[in-house]
Amino acid sequence: MAKPKKKLTAAQRRAKRERKKKFMIVFVNGKQKRVPRPLLIDGLPVDEFIARNADPVWLHQQGMWEYLTPESFDQPDEDNEVPGTSQSDSIPF
Repeated sequence: MAKPKKKLTAAQRRAKRERKKKFMIVFVNGKQKRVPRPLLIDGLPVDEFIARNADPVWLHQQGMWEYLTPESFDQPDEDNEVPGTSQSDSIPF
């Protein structure tokens, strides 16, 4: 006859949920190991989030020159436009 499964207490269930949030299980040399989950921002790894959303000035101030690309300097800033010089106001010849 099989032994009935023991139910977890509320504190044990809470601890189990916290462990699942903080750690993930990977296989190392054929054994299961619990390792910390990588940090995510809006579902993206931190490096990718920074590469997509940071402006060149901030990247330079933080010393993250590997994320700077030549095309990031060519993009005009919408906030710093001179009034009256938008592309829609130009007259085609």
